[in-house]
Amino acid sequence: MNYTKALAEALAPLIELTAEEILPSIEAPPDARLGHFAYPCFRLAKTLKKAPPMIAAEVAGKIMEARPAWLRDAKATGPYINFFLDHAAFAGDVLKDVLSSRENFGAKGQGAGKNVVMDYSSPNVAKHFHVGHLGSTVIGKAIDNIYSFLGYNVTSINHLGDWGTQFGKLIVAYKKWGNHEEIEKTEIEGLTKIYVRFHEEADKDPSLNDEARAWVVKMQNGDEEGLRLWKWFVDLSLREYNRLYEKMGINFDLFRGESYYNNMLDGVAAEIDQKGLLEESDGAKVVFLEDHGMPPCLILRSDGGTLYPTRDIAAAINRHQEFKFDLCLYVTGQEQKLHFAQWMKVVELMGYPWAGGLVHIPYGMYRFEDGAMSTRRGQVIKMEDLINEAVAKTRNIIEERNPSLPNKEEVAWQVGYGALVFNKLYNSRIKDTVFSWEHMLNFEGETGPYVQYTHARACSVLEKGGWGGNVDFDPSLVAEDEAFDVLRLIYDFPGKVEESAAKYEPFIIARQLVAIAQAFNVYYSKNMILVDDAKTRQARLALTCAVRQILKNGLQLLGIAAPVAM
Repeated sequence: MNYTKALAEALAPLIELTAEEILPSIEAPPDARLGHFAYPCFRLAKTLKKAPPMIAAEVAGKIMEARPAWLRDAKATGPYINFFLDHAAFAGDVLKDVLSSRENFGAKGQGAGKNVVMDYSSPNVAKHFHVGHLGSTVIGKAIDNIYSFLGYNVTSINHLGDWGTQFGKLIVAYKKWGNHEEIEKTEIEGLTKIYVRFHEEADKDPSLNDEARAWVVKMQNGDEEGLRLWKWFVDLSLREYNRLYEKMGINFDLFRGESYYNNMLDGVAAEIDQKGLLEESDGAKVVFLEDHGMPPCLILRSDGGTLYPTRDIAAAINRHQEFKFDLCLYVTGQEQKLHFAQWMKVVELMGYPWAGGLVHIPYGMYRFEDGAMSTRRGQVIKMEDLINEAVAKTRNIIEERNPSLPNKEEVAWQVGYGALVFNKLYNSRIKDTVFSWEHMLNFEGETGPYVQYTHARACSVLEKGGWGGNVDFDPSLVAEDEAFDVLRLIYDFPGKVEESAAKYEPFIIARQLVAIAQAFNVYYSKNMILVDDAKTRQARLALTCAVRQILKNGLQLLGIAAPVAM
């Protein structure tokens, strides 16, 4: 039941307003002891010609005369009417909904018929998949999951950085110092080694940079040797990326690098020019955006070469032609905010009506105590090494706490990797994420392991209680205040998922999961679940099953596993 809507409909005939007019004014008091919902009567004073406190008292009395089954009480407190839900009716409603809907609880086909393109992860080919890619990858995957859950048709694209000057440098480095068999064996490690050496040598001999630029021009002109080496570098990179994506449980519908759009760039530049947007500036071709509060957007270099904005505009046009998207979402670091604002404004100025569906979703940095990372100098924290470290530390915790746990390796991976993901998703994406092993792997804090452990605890209770999925229970036996606190958070969960989608903020779900886990653990500590009385046990197992289901649903939306034992 939508209780705010039901409340608005109950109030409507009493205050001469429509339910639609009442709905926006219904509030949730900060303290449930004041009421589960509240309605302020200030706006009624003029039409009813009475003081708000008097109106509140009269309306509270009238609504209690025809009290609906789901309402326990209505009280006037000054100018407010405070409403208290009937705990038993609420428990029955929420639990039966969760237990019947299961993994689909909250999914009502909200996005049916709408198309979303997700652009995320997007590592630069021939470079290690490092911790700097964590944000784009896990935030993007969570938003992908959320929109898919809500019924949108989602197409996920990994826009690889597979073109540009770096490949000219790699070709020069490979031809001077590379060994085919060694690089074939070591893959990105070998490519990184010669890439770092290129920069060391170029510092001493700047002409190497000229050679690199020459190779880029050759590739653009279709040079067979250059393109053969480029494709080999790309294939080597994808081997490592796909191994890691598989471990992370992430897959993409399409891998499309920047090179995919090469043959579209001249046409895009010509179209921008035809629409009267392209102007010359110091030999380059730009779109001036001063009227929109931004510096010029560079489309063509002075030598006629294209730039990132040209490629992104081409990609957006191509994606809309192919997928007819309602939304095209780009998850990248906030340092690219201006870049996306510029080229998206150019698309709008080109007259494309779908430009409003282009959305940049920026996020903050992952901060480590030892400072910034630089692939150029070989100083990079590889994502695989980071995950392996998290798994190793989790394995040690499991050995201390539960050495006889079956599938220890699988659980260590699920919890260790889940801790990294949850740590990134627990705060608003725009905030920098502080890296701390002690915090991330805390089984008692506001962390992924805490939520996973609560899920595992619920699984254990259900197994010991012999829960068979029977939804026939007496809801009056889970009407305690602690039970209501849990159920109210579960009831709010679908709305939190929708809010998370609307704001592109997975942290809304992450925080709701922590709140549900905390509330359940309070309930668990004050109310024994496996009691002798069969009816009470059945009702409390139903509540436990609902908690397990919601925690599992939420963790999966975030891209995190829900272990059944820890």
